[in-house]
Amino acid sequence: MGNVDLNVRPEPDPELVAIADYVADFEITSDEAYDTARHCLMDTLGCGFLALRFPECAKHLGPLVPGTVVPGGARVPGTQFELDPVKAAWDIGCTIRWLDFNDTWLAAEWGHPSDNLGGILAVADWVSRQAVARGQPPLVMRDVLTAMIKAHEIQGCLALENSFNRVGLDHVLLVRVASTAVVTELLGGTKEQVVDALSHAFVDGSALRTYRHAPNAGPRKSWAAGDATSRAVRLALLVLKGEIGYPSALSAPTWGFYDVAFGGRKFGFQRPYGSYVMENVLFKISFPAEFHAQTAVEAAVKLHPHVAPRLDGIERIVLTTHESAIRIISKTGELNNPADRDHCLQYMTAVGLLKGDLTADDYEDAAADDPRIDRLRELMVVEEDERYSREYHEADKRSIANAIQVFFEDGSNTENIAVEYPIGHRRRRAEGIPLLMSKFEANLSSRFPSARARAILDLCQDGERLASTPVDEFMDQLVI
Repeated sequence: MGNVDLNVRPEPDPELVAIADYVADFEITSDEAYDTARHCLMDTLGCGFLALRFPECAKHLGPLVPGTVVPGGARVPGTQFELDPVKAAWDIGCTIRWLDFNDTWLAAEWGHPSDNLGGILAVADWVSRQAVARGQPPLVMRDVLTAMIKAHEIQGCLALENSFNRVGLDHVLLVRVASTAVVTELLGGTKEQVVDALSHAFVDGSALRTYRHAPNAGPRKSWAAGDATSRAVRLALLVLKGEIGYPSALSAPTWGFYDVAFGGRKFGFQRPYGSYVMENVLFKISFPAEFHAQTAVEAAVKLHPHVAPRLDGIERIVLTTHESAIRIISKTGELNNPADRDHCLQYMTAVGLLKGDLTADDYEDAAADDPRIDRLRELMVVEEDERYSREYHEADKRSIANAIQVFFEDGSNTENIAVEYPIGHRRRRAEGIPLLMSKFEANLSSRFPSARARAILDLCQDGERLASTPVDEFMDQLVI
């Protein structure tokens, strides 16, 4: 009988149970986590508002069948769309991620935990509107902030010790997993249903990272997280209709995720689930740039006054960085589209040296046609500093260091400008939050009339009032 399978349904994988226990039972008590989540909410929404300026983003939004109306559905902030929660999650997630300007988590795996807001906000709005229609109380924004903290924690803790990129898988898998857990709970699912939905999230497998890397880098990376958080909503709804789960989706020999997609390795965990990730999340404040390049651009901007008048006399530019940046965003050759450019360390650094700034418009074709950018790229030498690579992973540092020094043909050189912690790092919170608020205010102004923008800003700045605001009423403010 050695050629038959033993068909005994196992207990659920403990990794799935641990996430479900956390989502259902863990109480968030950290004031810092809630305050950071509030700032994260503002920043994430603001990134979406700014993205609506770009036609390549806006073309993806709205119902799949034009003209479809979903009364009592979920709204897409900054638009008039009222959609089913699955497509609304897709649209919100797409706008959030389009400009590569929302928060970041860097560990063995990378990612953007606020991508989960697509599913969270769509489901919370829809659930609240349905509840109000039945005469029941809606969810309040504290429920949204709690779901954000927990989604951040699930995605971030899975990323601490487990490198999906090293087996060619994209980090949006973690968005689908984290979103699935929290939206199943928001929809009223039991702990067992959270486990079942999570099993489906892993059975789905993972997207390949090829759309983030040479030679295939392209705009799919700007909507992939929207797709992932949307899929999470769909899986949660399926389970709530009675769809069964697959208890050993991770561990099943031969056919489980570990054997099929992760080289036979089990996930490792550095810490239990709590509120660590939200408290330590990295905000992109200064530049819409892939996060491994944030400090490089900051260093380039500091060098701009010394370099811009002497562009024709540059011999070489030495860019010292860490291993992850080299592996992800260091590339030469032709850059084919904005998504290709915002994942090129050399391009972003060149723009900073040339202009003393970097904006989303600098990735568009009109800006990229400036021949000086490619000339500066050709002069760059990228080197690894082993200390930078080591401290990138150290729990008490988590630096994202880059340094730039420019050498001229006459034998002179600039100072070596090193920036080890970007302004969005926890170590620079006091410096960063006022700038984050200015970023949010500017992004609001890009979409809303001044009186509405001021009302939204005032609400978001009042932590207690925001937390008690019904979700549907909050979303009412974001309809344009």
